[in-house]
Amino acid sequence: MSAALTAAVPGRFAGQVVVISGAARGQGRAHAVRFAAEGADVVAFDICAPLRSPLHPASTPEDLAETARLVEAQGRRCLTAQVDARDLQGLAALAARAEAELGRLDTLIVNHGIWAIAKNSWELEEDDWDEGIDVMLGGAWKVTKAFIPSMIRAGNGGSVILTSSAMGQKAQPAAVAYTAAKHGVLGLMRTLAWELGDHGIRANAIMPGTIASRMTQEGGTVEQSAEWWPRFFSTDRSLLQAGWMEPDVIAAAASFLASSDAAFLTGVALPVDAGWSTF
Repeated sequence: MSAALTAAVPGRFAGQVVVISGAARGQGRAHAVRFAAEGADVVAFDICAPLRSPLHPASTPEDLAETARLVEAQGRRCLTAQVDARDLQGLAALAARAEAELGRLDTLIVNHGIWAIAKNSWELEEDDWDEGIDVMLGGAWKVTKAFIPSMIRAGNGGSVILTSSAMGQKAQPAAVAYTAAKHGVLGLMRTLAWELGDHGIRANAIMPGTIASRMTQEGGTVEQSAEWWPRFFSTDRSLLQAGWMEPDVIAAAASFLASSDAAFLTGVALPVDAGWSTF
């Protein structure tokens, strides 16, 4: 993708505040840096601890500190916290702190996620199912529950952006909890779009395709899934010659959705997958 398509727009979010879950690395960090480059102060949080089910490595406090450093290098404030998206009390406390210290909330990006696999749906451990759904769907709802009241009180309108997946509208064998949760995220987004419209707040979702991150590139999740289901994973579905896309591609899409250029977009599930989900 050309630099022209991904270049930040200086000052686009000047005086605004963005909150990002799963901000320690990958897409979350890319969102934080992009919005800071465009003038926003950032609230960045992540669990920064291992979970039960994923093969991929966990984020760390050092990862979150690096996100803060990159935001501050753009001359913006970065309020960080280690909070589990399943911890509603912890989320509410962070929302109160953010509102007290930064005064407003304009964009909420619900980005966190995990990826657990089993060859077939009926072979997945119950605890792995529960964790996946709790983190990606229950946690998405809890993040919105904790932070949306601050957006409404600020009275500035705003944007809620939820990270679904190409698997939000397609099925991925070996990843039933991930697929089900990401489908559910779209239902959450569409409900919020109805409910928030009277407050001038838009709700949309991004459905990323093949994004290069530690989740996809480390731990062997992709390799094991491809071994179980080669017919699914070996087919090149992308219509553009994109390969593994960088997280910056998703951050550029989020920046657009949060901006005035998307002022009349709400309830939209936006695929950013080089055409992968067309098939």
